[in-house]
Amino acid sequence: MRAARLIKMVLLLQSRPSMTAAELARELEVSERTVTRDAQALSEAGVPVYADRGRAGGYRLVGGYRTRLTGLARGEAEALFLSGVPGALREMGLQDAASAARLKVSAALLPSVRDASRTAAQRFHLDAPSWFKEPKTPELLPAVADAVWDDRRITARYARGEGEVVRELEPYGLVLKAGVWYLCARVTGHGSHRVYRIDRFTAVETGGERFARDEEFDLPGFWEERAGQFARSILRAETVVRLSRDGVRALPHAVDAPSAREALEAAGAPDEQGWVTVTLPVESEEVAHSQLAMLGPEVEVLAPESLRARFIRDAARLAALYGT
Repeated sequence: MRAARLIKMVLLLQSRPSMTAAELARELEVSERTVTRDAQALSEAGVPVYADRGRAGGYRLVGGYRTRLTGLARGEAEALFLSGVPGALREMGLQDAASAARLKVSAALLPSVRDASRTAAQRFHLDAPSWFKEPKTPELLPAVADAVWDDRRITARYARGEGEVVRELEPYGLVLKAGVWYLCARVTGHGSHRVYRIDRFTAVETGGERFARDEEFDLPGFWEERAGQFARSILRAETVVRLSRDGVRALPHAVDAPSAREALEAAGAPDEQGWVTVTLPVESEEVAHSQLAMLGPEVEVLAPESLRARFIRDAARLAALYGT
């Protein structure tokens, strides 16, 4: 543990002109007294760490000293490519590897561009989960992530319906969608790939056997195709609605956006009042009721009659609540 901290301290001093004891203590997550002892240990080991005294003092490396410890390990190099999604790195257990990789890259850069990583991090940040939802990290995610990185088969037990199913899987890739983690995997012995929600896994065992990865498998393309299929598969019902101009603009934000755009493109010309009649695919009457209610008076449901009756009852209750 101390050896890793000493290496990190050298890399920090190599990437910056100087650092105070307080700054090093904060970066290394130790006390300032520990920083002093570590600096003395490095000096005794032949690393030219120099301490400047006084209020503006700190620690620095003398004489342009540069360590040869900046080579990236494979895990660090892989984690570096995910450094723009810090939350995902933390949940997969890769935060330390990414931190070490960024530090090594920074130490290897010319002094004039060493602040590039900090500059970029202050200008671009990815926050994957949806608004007003507190994502819960699946307990088994780190184990699944390790198997994905190492191409190792897993035996997974997951909830399906009221029971559980056990599958031997070849884990190809992980997808984080709106705060929910999914595993794209191939069932051992079958050619097709499938998608599993990791929060439904109840147990995961990693085997010692590696599987031969299909190098032609395209994770982004596979996910895009499956996500589109899923979105279309749940739209099993239809509703006919009239939309005002504001309703037309708001519809893609209330229901499935691609389906809304397709329905609007297929709609006829506006009527004399400027309203457009649209046939819209929906998941169910219950879901359509909650989604279309967000449009308020900018939508009129024409069919099915049962859904129209729901909105009539809603309108009567609102009139009674607010008065005429």
